[in-house]
Amino acid sequence: MAYGDQPALIAELVDWARTAGFHVVCAGKGTKHLPAYHYSTPDTVWDYYGFTKEQLATGDFNKQMFNSFLDGTKSALEMAAVANGCELSPPSNGLQFPPCGTHDIPTILRPKSEGGQLEKHGTVEVVSCLELDGRNVFNDLRWGVYVVIEAPGEYQRECFAQYGMKTDPSGRYAVQYKPFHFIGLELGVSVANIMCRGEPTGQCKTWIADVVATAKRDLKPGEKLDGEGGFMVFGQLMPAEKSLAIQGLPIGLAHGLIMKKDVKKDQRLSWEDVEFDKEAQAVAVRREMEDMFRKEYAT
Repeated sequence: MAYGDQPALIAELVDWARTAGFHVVCAGKGTKHLPAYHYSTPDTVWDYYGFTKEQLATGDFNKQMFNSFLDGTKSALEMAAVANGCELSPPSNGLQFPPCGTHDIPTILRPKSEGGQLEKHGTVEVVSCLELDGRNVFNDLRWGVYVVIEAPGEYQRECFAQYGMKTDPSGRYAVQYKPFHFIGLELGVSVANIMCRGEPTGQCKTWIADVVATAKRDLKPGEKLDGEGGFMVFGQLMPAEKSLAIQGLPIGLAHGLIMKKDVKKDQRLSWEDVEFDKEAQAVAVRREMEDMFRKEYAT
């Protein structure tokens, strides 16, 4: 993973938490999201994104690429990278994008059994900088990353309070966060880590999470998929084992394939829904990986 982009920064926070002896409850990032954004297309992206005509006139902005940032695909891919790199679980029903400011992260991103919104400990999630009615979230983390940790004992809980950590009402759950990421401006950290320490700034360790192409609208036989950020599909995060069970079509390969079945809006696509070339290198490598992990999950 490239330092400066959010997955590597999240992996760094997870490494810090575990090395310091804390339980990682949840890790992730912030973004701008509303439920309607899943169905955004290159025709609607600029209104949703908030760019003005003056801003757009200053550079070469790719509508489809920016739409993949907005419709949830990029967030799903990045959280899959974090889950697979840090051995954290993806939510079973996809990212929920709860509206959440930094002061509320430890309260909202704790398990449901403790009054929060998470299915369980040790997962990933993305928080939105917008309330569901479109208002801006107070103390939002749109550009940042975070990790929620749990105090393993009373002493650590007392330290959270003494050092002014943002915690939930119980004081057991706390958040550590970084408010910004500088993308390419921080890439030198990856280079230095590799050359001086022989260490990556985050790397894939297993296949726990997958990102499956999901229909933005009803799809018909004969239509050609236009991939990430397009008019037809968005990427939805899900457990890899669930993806295998439905023969999920990965979002990264959902470009240029011809539909051969009807698929309803919000339905996840499978290999059975499309025509594909088994000999294409990317397809062959993906299918080989699926076979490997299918055997692993079966044992």
